[in-house]
Amino acid sequence: MNIPENILCSKSHEFLQDNGDGTYTVGLTDYAVEQLGDIVFLELPEVGDEYSKGDTFATIESVKAASEIYMPVSGKIVEINEKVVDSPELLNEDSYEQGWLVKIEATGDESEQNDLLEYEDYKEELE
Repeated sequence: MNIPENILCSKSHEFLQDNGDGTYTVGLTDYAVEQLGDIVFLELPEVGDEYSKGDTFATIESVKAASEIYMPVSGKIVEINEKVVDSPELLNEDSYEQGWLVKIEATGDESEQNDLLEYEDYKEELE
């Protein structure tokens, strides 16, 4: 699996990828997906919904458990990944390229990213 270079990860296992155009892609890290096992259901918000950092914005169910997914920074939903709603197993195959969840326009301050970790640091925290 290709890990994108420019991602930041939260301690609750969401990733934030800067798209370079004022939007960010949000999804679950490969670690989170591995822990969940086979994903069977995903509920995402609507385009236009707004969330503060730390808010629950999605629900995911696997054969093992149901979990909430938290917004890593404040933002407004500008796009949802319809493919992953229809085929949640895409998350198991590739949580970054195909299995991303939503794209947001950040509405908060850049300082909200201060507690997010570079992928390498995130992996070290897990060990």
